Amino acid sequence: MSTLFISDLHLDESRPHVTKAFLRFLFNQGANADALYILGDLFEVWIGDDDDSEFIGHIKDALQRYRETGVPTYFIHGNRDFLIGKQFAEDTGITLLDENTVVDLYDEPVLLCHGDALCTQDVEYMAFRNQVRNPVWQAQVLAQPLAVRRQMAAELRTKTKSMSAMKADDITDVTPSEVVAVMQAENVQRMIHGHTHRPDRHCVDLGKSQGERIVLGDWESQGWYLNVEPDNWNLTPFTIPPLK
Repeated sequence: MSTLFISDLHLDESRPHVTKAFLRFLFNQGANADALYILGDLFEVWIGDDDDSEFIGHIKDALQRYRETGVPTYFIHGNRDFLIGKQFAEDTGITLLDENTVVDLYDEPVLLCHGDALCTQDVEYMAFRNQVRNPVWQAQVLAQPLAVRRQMAAELRTKTKSMSAMKADDITDVTPSEVVAVMQAENVQRMIHGHTHRPDRHCVDLGKSQGERIVLGDWESQGWYLNVEPDNWNLTPFTIPPLK
């Protein structure tokens, strides 16, 4: 019995070694899992469920084949792929979850999220997040032709990388008080998230009890996954070799 968690793969045509590692992960480590949870930023960018590129089709086919093996697969939107919608879910068999979702993990309630909403000190990003998560804004973007959306995505990637490079580490990390507030509101003692690219396990003082915050890692030259068994939690790194 084991449940797997991953996030921040940032799949993109420019990173074929990560795509290969993801497909290998699905049908090796993920082959006999009780469930797989993808906590956002599976893709570097998502321009809409109508994206007809060969690369996207390849990933969707792999996810569909994986679901057909019988492993339930769940997805929470990230800050890169927040436009993933119902059609993608239908095409792949993946179940879309709410931004904050509490799951029963071997008789323990655990809060799952992408993690970007916890970074409240990054005022500039939070304003941007409020804009792009607005259904009206999303509808306006999705009404644009694919070519326009591809150009918008390229410009957005350049902008966000520039924004992040100029910020202090504590600004782009989670706000501790927000973590406590959210965990207390959801009545959980354990949280799993990604987004910050700072894989680790943190103790959280919840006042009357001690909790834990587990941060998943991003995939580049190294990949990360959390393997949860009834009495064993392992945050596991592995090497992603470059393609020759």
